Amino acid sequence: MATLTISNEEEKRVKALGFLSNKGTDAFSGRVITRNGVISAEQMRCMVEAAEKYGNGTLTLTTRLTVECQGIPFEQIDRFRNHLATVGLETGGTGAKVRPITACKGSTCQYGLIDTFGLSREIHERFYVGHKDLALPHKFKIAVGGCPNNCMKPDLNDLGIIGQWVPKVNPKACKHCKNCGVQKACGVVAARLDNEVITIDRDICRNCGLCIGKCPFEAVSGGEIGYQIVIGGRWGKQVAIGQPLRRIFTDPEEVLKLVEKTIFFYQQQGLPRERFAQTIARLGFETVEAMLLGD
Repeated sequence: MATLTISNEEEKRVKALGFLSNKGTDAFSGRVITRNGVISAEQMRCMVEAAEKYGNGTLTLTTRLTVECQGIPFEQIDRFRNHLATVGLETGGTGAKVRPITACKGSTCQYGLIDTFGLSREIHERFYVGHKDLALPHKFKIAVGGCPNNCMKPDLNDLGIIGQWVPKVNPKACKHCKNCGVQKACGVVAARLDNEVITIDRDICRNCGLCIGKCPFEAVSGGEIGYQIVIGGRWGKQVAIGQPLRRIFTDPEEVLKLVEKTIFFYQQQGLPRERFAQTIARLGFETVEAMLLGD
């Protein structure tokens, strides 16, 4: 095993820049931030060039939609960062602060209800970049999912956003069809015929929108497309499922304001080294929800 020559202070300094020590060596993996999981062909070529020129030529993908270039010598770190900057890329994504934002491909997915790429990029610019110097009690992860399929696992993040399409029921338009298209389309059995009239159980419905448009008589039509916000999720040695706020938000700007409000709430109310899920458990979900939704 190679002798380590990098001081703990220097290793800590470059870790804050997104460079993680490769075990047993003086080399590092540089964590490249993709903002929302989207990179251009030009940026990809630049990462490949940087990996070959300054690292060992290996790129790895992380679970948070970032890319790590491995085997970068300590003395090449600045050159590596400067190379990436020519195409607008940066390294980072560590520390007790807002972490890089993750998003599913809801903007292009057939099930996507919201523009996940656009919203995630805005969150990145406002809160990852805009609050880069804001110290928090612990890491704070944000994920954006385009629909209730939850491919991005928003409810396992400190704050998650899930696209919603709330169905609107008109019982008077129901023709009591024996082969009900709305009922067939519902994968969670929230839509069913009650006394031969279509109903939707709101306690079960996930607002996926798959039932909308399935009734030729428009007994079920499209209501508002919106955003569900869940708070207090975490994944790792300890697991917590995020809980949804009682409101469905319809204005993206309202969502962004709530994200900012939540970050500052956590900064002020969280204890050192306490994850947001623990803060919520300590204060009580109803109390936290009332404060976030109130003035």
